[in-house]
Amino acid sequence: MPRVGTTIFTVMSKLAREQNAINLSQGFPDFKVDERLVDLVHQHMRAGHNQYPPMQGVEKLRNLISDKMSSLYNCNYDPHSEITITAGGTQAIFTAISALVHEGDEVILFTPSYDCYAPTVELVGGKPVYVQLDTKDYSIDWQQVKKVVSRHTRMILINTPHNPTGTVMTSEDMKELEKITSGSDIVVLSDEVYEHITFDGIEHESVARYPELANRSLIVYSFGKTFHVTGWKTGYVVGPKALMDEFRKVHQFNVFTANSPIQHALADYMEDKENYLGVAEFYQKKRNIFIDAVKASRFKLKPSKGTYFQLLDYSAISDEEDTELAQRLTIEHKIASIPVSVFYHNPVQNSVLRFCFAKEDDTLLRAGEIICNI
Repeated sequence: MPRVGTTIFTVMSKLAREQNAINLSQGFPDFKVDERLVDLVHQHMRAGHNQYPPMQGVEKLRNLISDKMSSLYNCNYDPHSEITITAGGTQAIFTAISALVHEGDEVILFTPSYDCYAPTVELVGGKPVYVQLDTKDYSIDWQQVKKVVSRHTRMILINTPHNPTGTVMTSEDMKELEKITSGSDIVVLSDEVYEHITFDGIEHESVARYPELANRSLIVYSFGKTFHVTGWKTGYVVGPKALMDEFRKVHQFNVFTANSPIQHALADYMEDKENYLGVAEFYQKKRNIFIDAVKASRFKLKPSKGTYFQLLDYSAISDEEDTELAQRLTIEHKIASIPVSVFYHNPVQNSVLRFCFAKEDDTLLRAGEIICNI
C-alpha cells in the first residue's frame, strides 16, 4: 500500500494537542461515559468474564440485537447464524470486504467517503469504482451508478447517516439501490454506524427495512458511536446466513472474537432501550448548540441531518485549500477541524471543513466564539 500514509485524523489531532487547540476534528466525544455502563464492565470483570467469549459473540448480546432489529426495522436476524460481534466498525468493514471481494472484483464507492473503504478494497486485490456525490447537497446520482455497474461489480458500499457530510439516505435512495442490484449477484455493504444519530424527525433508512436488499447485504453497526465509547472498539454485523458464513471464515482469523467483559456489559445496558433510543435527542441538542454558536460567523452551513458532524463552508472567508486552512486555523485560532477534500479519491475543493460536535456544551460554545471571530 505505497500510497497510504498517516490518516488526516491522526495528523489533525496531533496538531491540536501540540497547539493546545479545541479539537473538533477527530470524531470522538470529550464527555464522560455513563457510569452505569462503566460499572457493568467492572462487574463482569469481577464476575470472571475475562476469557474468550464465543467467536460470534456473547449470546445474550446477539439475542438483544436480534430483538432490536425486529423492533426498529421489522426484520428477523437469527442470533446464532446471522449476527456477529466485532472489534469495532472498521474491523467489520475490513472483514466483510476481505471475505467477499476477490482479485479483479469492482466495488462501487461514493465519495467523499470514510477513509478505510478504498484501501481495504485495494488490499484484497479489488478495484474501487468511484461515484462522486452531488457537490451541492451530497445526494447520489443513481443514473451515474447505473453507468458504472458492470459484470465485474461485486459490491456496492453505502454509508448512512453519512460521514463526513451529515446527509441521510432516503427511502427513494434505497428503492433505487434495490432496482440496480435486483437480479444480480452484487453484494451491498451498508455502513450504518450512526444509525441512532438522525435529527429533525428524520428516520434512519436501514437496508434491513427492504427485504430484497437485506437478503444481499451485510450491515455494520457500532456500539462506540451509540454509547459514546469509541475507544472500546466494539460493533456488530448482521446479514443473511450465506453471507455471514463467509464473514465468519475471515473474522475467526482476523480477530477471532471481541472483548468479553465489554460484550457482557453492553448486553445488560441494552436491556434498557432508552439507552439507544434517546441518543438522537441527545445529539440534536448538541448540534443545535453548535449551530447557534456559529450562526453569527462568516461561515455558511446547512444543518447536519445525521452523525455528529457539521460541515461549514468558508468560501466567504478564504480561497485557501481546505488542508491549508484547517492547519492554519489550528495554529492561529486554536480550533481544529477536518478538511473535506481528503475524503475524495481525487481531492475536490469545495471550501468546506468538517467539525465534530460530540463535545461538552462548554467546548462547543468556546469553539463557536472562536469561529465567529475568524
